[in-house]
Amino acid sequence: MPELNVKDMLEAGVHFGHNCSRWNPKMRQYIYGRRNKIHIIDIKETVRGLLRASKYLADVAQHGSLILFVGTKRQASEPIAESAQACGMPYVSERWLGGMLTNFRTIRSRLKRLEELENLETTGEINTYSKKMQSTLKREFKKIKRNLEGIRTLNRLPETVVVIDPKNEKNCIHECRLLGIKIVALIDTDSDPDLIDLAIPGNDDSIRSIRIILEHLSAAVKAGNSAAPATQKADDNDNLKPVPSLKS
Repeated sequence: MPELNVKDMLEAGVHFGHNCSRWNPKMRQYIYGRRNKIHIIDIKETVRGLLRASKYLADVAQHGSLILFVGTKRQASEPIAESAQACGMPYVSERWLGGMLTNFRTIRSRLKRLEELENLETTGEINTYSKKMQSTLKREFKKIKRNLEGIRTLNRLPETVVVIDPKNEKNCIHECRLLGIKIVALIDTDSDPDLIDLAIPGNDDSIRSIRIILEHLSAAVKAGNSAAPATQKADDNDNLKPVPSLKS
């Protein structure tokens, strides 16, 4: 895993929170002070949260469970996709579709439809349709691919979800809480930490800040995958060992 460098985190602006007028009082424990009407996040709390999250995600990955990365706002979309792909985990970077977890069976059926449309292109069968139908099928393919490409490997519900800005991803948070899926999140001073299982207080609006946090989390998942027994890696899903508690 990359070395945790506090200087790099400060240079990336990880410690910059939101305007003081927009804060959530529940974030008080993570705030160091204020400067020019901006809350300053206690970088020690950020490091503590990041270390705990990294250890937990490494344990989850080592036990063969899935971790879903979620970040759909402009600043988070690209880093989320890159980090998830780097560690071989599914991700949502464009749009959170309602029921993506709570109505998982329907989402899987849409993924099967994506495969069908891809096969039409690959085999050339799409050329046997009328030009109007070809245009319709291509539009459908483009839409499904954009929204679901990142979760093609999500063959079962994830054990944990890594979220950038839980306030922006409130629908995802709601579904995770309904299903008891653990939530690890980069959380700014305007969010509610009570909704998160493991919070990493930090700037969730800066691309540099998001990247540096995700870089460490992705590396932790890769380390966990590498440490997993070979037989467990081959096992698709059923006989997984229990995942360690967040409190461990």
